[in-house]
Amino acid sequence: MSDANLKAPVQSGAVDTHCHLFLLDEEPSLVVETARAAGVESLICVGIDPQTSRASLELAESFRGVFATAGMHPHTASRFDPAAGAEIEEMLSNPLVVAVGECGLDFFRMRSPRAEQERVFGLHISLSREAGLPVVVHVRDAWEGALRLLDEGSAERVVLHCFSGDAEIAVECAARGYFLSFAGNITYPKNGHLRDAAAAVPMDRILAETDSPFLSPQPYRGRDNTPAHVRAVVEEVARVRALPFETVRDATTANARAAFRRLK
Repeated sequence: MSDANLKAPVQSGAVDTHCHLFLLDEEPSLVVETARAAGVESLICVGIDPQTSRASLELAESFRGVFATAGMHPHTASRFDPAAGAEIEEMLSNPLVVAVGECGLDFFRMRSPRAEQERVFGLHISLSREAGLPVVVHVRDAWEGALRLLDEGSAERVVLHCFSGDAEIAVECAARGYFLSFAGNITYPKNGHLRDAAAAVPMDRILAETDSPFLSPQPYRGRDNTPAHVRAVVEEVARVRALPFETVRDATTANARAAFRRLK
């Protein structure tokens, strides 16, 4: 979908495709209420291990418009055993669980050995294919390995959470049919490469997220991030693409429904 072919905006709410409600100090009910008042219609609460995946599902069962994922973050990949795998796989059958992950590769912090990260990421890609659900991918300083494993594993759909690459990587990922999810760090003055990436790819590949409580947009830095701030991400994408806010909001919402097909 090129910008020139975007239809007139259809009024809808934004979607925060990646947040961690279980890490916020504020009561989840207040977070959800504040987000809804800010025009956010859906939140995807992303699990980072079996325990937080279960917590995310419980939140999804408690609040309308909240959905969950189930997976193991690369930081704790070394703790992924058959019991953890079975628990995550069981949760994927729940219709409120919309994706596999957060999973992937992080060769910056290296909190789990590289071989373990790659093994566990490969298992998550297999779960994505078998369950028919997208895989939510964390990549830091590991693009070559991540793209190779995604190629080998044939994931159902790929969402690159908190996209961190430059425009060249962005174009390559979009050409593969991946969704690129931009977070609050797209607003940071030093991150021109993220703004270039958001401007370089087709609009139908772009998602918006907060990664709450992390990566507060520039006007809110120094405070915990919250799903209501996904609006600032949409505003920045709209600015760099020279499009109306409503157009980008509606496009990213439609893209979220295409990526996460269990969203209602």
